[in-house]
Amino acid sequence: MKFIKATESDIPMIQDLARRSWENAYAEILSNEQMEYMLTTMYSQEEIADHLKKSNYHYFLIKDEANDSFEGFIGYENGYEEKTTKLHRIYLVPESKGKGFGKGALEFLNKKVGESGDTRIILNVNKHNSARKFYESQGYTVYDEGVFDIGNNYVMDDFLMELLIHK
Repeated sequence: MKFIKATESDIPMIQDLARRSWENAYAEILSNEQMEYMLTTMYSQEEIADHLKKSNYHYFLIKDEANDSFEGFIGYENGYEEKTTKLHRIYLVPESKGKGFGKGALEFLNKKVGESGDTRIILNVNKHNSARKFYESQGYTVYDEGVFDIGNNYVMDDFLMELLIHK
């Protein structure tokens, strides 16, 4: 498994990986209309390009070196809050789940967060997404919940999770 820093030329691949992942992960959670709205706004060329211009926002592609294929990506922001990194995005294509890529990505994130000086990682996970169990198996705990208006009469109904990094 290799993590490759994404650049603007990788945006179409990020968009494709997101769509493939979302169509599997959210099929029974979100309506097709909400999924399409979120993908076209949160994963627009402009939105991702804006993230890539920020020095504290990072995207890495997850590559399976054995198969020479890209299995997903991770997007996170150091210094989101004091001493806190926010994991904004971690998505894997359906056929790569259960092969250690998610765990490897979180281990990679822990290392990068440690290097940044942050001591906490936070993330949002949809209340109906089974990924919550995965995060809990990796040491994350729910510390709050929230309903967030994302426009177009849609909301995200999420658990807020955290992992404290001990140095």
